[in-house]
Amino acid sequence: MATISLVAGSCGRGRGVEDGRFEFRTNSYFGKDFLASELLSSSFRRAVWYRSKGLKGSGNENGRRFSVVAKIKKGKKHDYPWPDNIDPDIKDGYLTYLSHFKPLDEKPKPVTLPFEKPLVDLEKKIIEVCRMADETGLDFTDQIGALENKYQQALKDLYTHLTPIQRLSIARHPNRPTALDHILNITEKWVELHGDRAGYDDPAMVTGIGTMDGKSYMFIGQQKGRNTKENIFRNFAMPTPHGYRKALRMMKYADHHGLPIITLVDTPGAYADLKSEELGQGEAIAHNLRAMFGLKVPIVTVVVGEGGSGGALAIACPNKLLMLENSVLYVASPEACAAILWKSSKAAPKAAEKLRITAQEHYRRKIADGIIPEPLGGAHADPVWTSQQIRLAITEAMDELTKMDTEELLRHRMLKFRSIGGFQEGKPVEPERKRNMKPSDATMLNAADIESDLEKLKKNILEAEVPSDPITEQAIEKLKQDVDKEVTRAFISMGLQEKLESLKLELSRTTGNQTLNHNLKVKADKLMQEFKQNLSRPGAYLGLKQKLEKLSMVSRLIELKEKGAKLKTEINQKIPPEIKAKLEQLENAQANLSKGDPLDKDLVAEAVKAKKELIEVLKSANLEIVGVVKRKVANAAPELQEKIVSVKKEIDGEIERVINVAGLHGKIEELKAEMAKDSSSPKVEQLQTEIKEGIRASLDDTALKHKVENLRREFASSLEADIDDKVTAENGRW
Repeated sequence: MATISLVAGSCGRGRGVEDGRFEFRTNSYFGKDFLASELLSSSFRRAVWYRSKGLKGSGNENGRRFSVVAKIKKGKKHDYPWPDNIDPDIKDGYLTYLSHFKPLDEKPKPVTLPFEKPLVDLEKKIIEVCRMADETGLDFTDQIGALENKYQQALKDLYTHLTPIQRLSIARHPNRPTALDHILNITEKWVELHGDRAGYDDPAMVTGIGTMDGKSYMFIGQQKGRNTKENIFRNFAMPTPHGYRKALRMMKYADHHGLPIITLVDTPGAYADLKSEELGQGEAIAHNLRAMFGLKVPIVTVVVGEGGSGGALAIACPNKLLMLENSVLYVASPEACAAILWKSSKAAPKAAEKLRITAQEHYRRKIADGIIPEPLGGAHADPVWTSQQIRLAITEAMDELTKMDTEELLRHRMLKFRSIGGFQEGKPVEPERKRNMKPSDATMLNAADIESDLEKLKKNILEAEVPSDPITEQAIEKLKQDVDKEVTRAFISMGLQEKLESLKLELSRTTGNQTLNHNLKVKADKLMQEFKQNLSRPGAYLGLKQKLEKLSMVSRLIELKEKGAKLKTEINQKIPPEIKAKLEQLENAQANLSKGDPLDKDLVAEAVKAKKELIEVLKSANLEIVGVVKRKVANAAPELQEKIVSVKKEIDGEIERVINVAGLHGKIEELKAEMAKDSSSPKVEQLQTEIKEGIRASLDDTALKHKVENLRREFASSLEADIDDKVTAENGRW
């Protein structure tokens, strides 16, 4: 390295006047800087001589000569792409000068996934026992061995029964080996190639040439970061169009030079920002898909993490598709799928199961050609071993593919993708196929339908002679099944399904331990409190709320019906036979009266006497008389019933006309919606008052009142009040 500096000082004395001059000296640290040093020296030699006069009062004129020493200062030379002195004896190993990618200075911090917490507890116990052995000097070998065996068994049981969402969390593990980690572990030599030759080098997509067993391969992979800084630099492995065009350039390069292609997939998807769309993200992916089917060299793809949608498929149209044991491949992330179908990303576990995203599911459906095993605990537990398994699988696949000629290779790739899925010939297709998906809002019962069903059910319950009517029971059972389904969907959408399943599992294992049962009761109460809190949100789960209210209303009606039947039986047992006979005479007299027969005055006196005796019987049964009601209109004369129906229709028609004229339909619909949310809210009362006032203001009820009054007088004259009275008790009617 060379530096430039200026040095001034007294270099000597002369006899009279001493000349002051600039002198240039150079220090060259590199041989190749010699020319630059000579140029600077020649330019300084031509500097102007400067003479200074001596100071006043001195016998000799003193002068100073200035000397300039110049050194060229240069920046630090980077060691990429190669250093100045390369060791010619290097055969293999990590060649740091061939890539910016370097091993991390610090070991990554361990990250515990939610389902791994039981293993963490065992690890803490082992560490605690080891610490006690060190502190006390006692022999805990047997205890430590037993805990380690228990840990290994728990680890094996856990990782051999993983759910799809758990495998997804392993595939997204922060410490999972990246594409470059695997490449550097499986190659003897590796040089990274950069740029799409269109203005940018996307760091999310890494490409380069590496050797395995003396053979050269083109490696293309999506690179995630190992920490926050790297993830930001690598854009979380979400390539832009530049990245896919860079991969396409390397594919064409490999095709031209006959290099087999190995692609490593690990991306949540293509980067979907505005700039990427402007640069043609979809076109870049589509171009890659088309180009890969025409490449004349073998292609092997390994899914090492997660493969998201077209962003993964753009480098994954191979002859052989291999997947690590805990890797996933999906068309949409489970969170996005759950948000679309169940309106909540908390239903991701269910979506992950339905999407069939795991390596095992893809292998079963012949999408993946092989599954590469991982160590217990995931690939991050032993990255080197995992990389060697990838190398063995790639080598085996390449040995098979390299035996094919070009035509066989292209046909093999085409048939692989043509065989995915299936179809049937000669079988008629249904014009409309029903899918078992989330019911649309159009097919769900609205408030009016639920109210209509509730009225029918109430009518059936009240008109049934016995409480346990088969038709009513069938309708109630269907309602309970609907409520159960709605509650299950609500638990899933709230993200409480796992807690519920865990609670059920604990309940199935409980014994007579009171402490354990108390803890389970506390957990159940806490879960139900959280469920009710989510359910009470305004505007949420309206269908479930309406069905729950309907079921509650039906349950209350059945309970009242059963109580009424029981009370009626008790009263009938306590009424003397003489009073029952008088009551039968009264019913016969009432029937004759409706036919137009004259009224018997003696019978009226008997009715009054029977009424008093009946009241005394009811009081003796500890029943409080709360009122007396008239007989139903249905027992009136047929002509009178027709008149009542006619007047009722006329009143309904007049009210409907007034509603249309006053424009109250909007408020009525608003009232229905508010009642579906909360029938006891103040807004419901306000809307009811406004609707009633609007009807009264526009309704001319003079003629209607006259007709109703005439009908009342006619009805009163046809029936005697004493005969029509009926005693009621507080808990039911007799």
